[in-house]
Amino acid sequence: MNYRTKFKINTFTLLIPWIVTFLLFWLYPLIYSLYLSFTKYYTLTNESEFIGFENYSTLFSDPLFYKALSNTAFFTFGTVPFTVSFAIILAVFLNSKLVKWKNFFRSAYFLPSVTSMVVIALIFTNLYTKNGYINMLLGMAGIPFPAKGWLLDTSTAMLSIMFMDIWISVGYYMVLFLAAMQTISEDLYESAKLIGASSMQQFFQITLPLLKPTLLFVLVINTIKSFQIFIEIFVMTKGGPLNSTTTLVYQVFVNAFEKADSMGYASALAYIIFVILLIFSFIQMKLLKTKW
Repeated sequence: MNYRTKFKINTFTLLIPWIVTFLLFWLYPLIYSLYLSFTKYYTLTNESEFIGFENYSTLFSDPLFYKALSNTAFFTFGTVPFTVSFAIILAVFLNSKLVKWKNFFRSAYFLPSVTSMVVIALIFTNLYTKNGYINMLLGMAGIPFPAKGWLLDTSTAMLSIMFMDIWISVGYYMVLFLAAMQTISEDLYESAKLIGASSMQQFFQITLPLLKPTLLFVLVINTIKSFQIFIEIFVMTKGGPLNSTTTLVYQVFVNAFEKADSMGYASALAYIIFVILLIFSFIQMKLLKTKW
């Protein structure tokens, strides 16, 4: 047995655990859920009835689907720009030579992103109650607030969850931008200073263009994450009040696990989410691959 053959055998042997995991827990569920989307599946009896595109036609005629879609889109477009912007600002701040205690600030900003989402959601649920600390502080300052609590008012429930999500996510993306900034050569900034470029000009002409690969990655994964919001909704509001916080993934959960005959409908909805995310990711990559 020559060296190349032995190398290929060893490589394949090391890849076997990953291949088995991929086939059993990724590829098989993906294909099986596509099949289920064309059936009426009964969870309790494990029986299925092929119904073709009926789940999809029902989906597009369901007002709750459009409500969940609009809520998900509102959440995504209302959090992604702020999260990315704040992350870049914090990264620039921590990349500055004038800032002291950088390790402390990095850890402090990053800590929420590695804390259990359930724990954070429960804490914010208590903060948002009518007798919570937020209302107490607003009352002391004479600022009006929702009398029933932030999560029980249809006009503030989703906004409250969005604020929490931005606070959680900023630190993680800040670390990614900071790592990218530290790979930029200082010679570029020194040359820019010699020709009289201001700090703002250096940022827009040097830093931001060189951050484009990282920015693309952050936008794509943050959009996917936002479209898949579930834990916050499940823990804090259960889609209420009056479906004002229900989202697409939460509707997948409700139909898949809280109804006995809607697993096929849930699978169809999951594939619609997949197609939407695919389109968004493609658009983002096409836009950011063009020259600024």
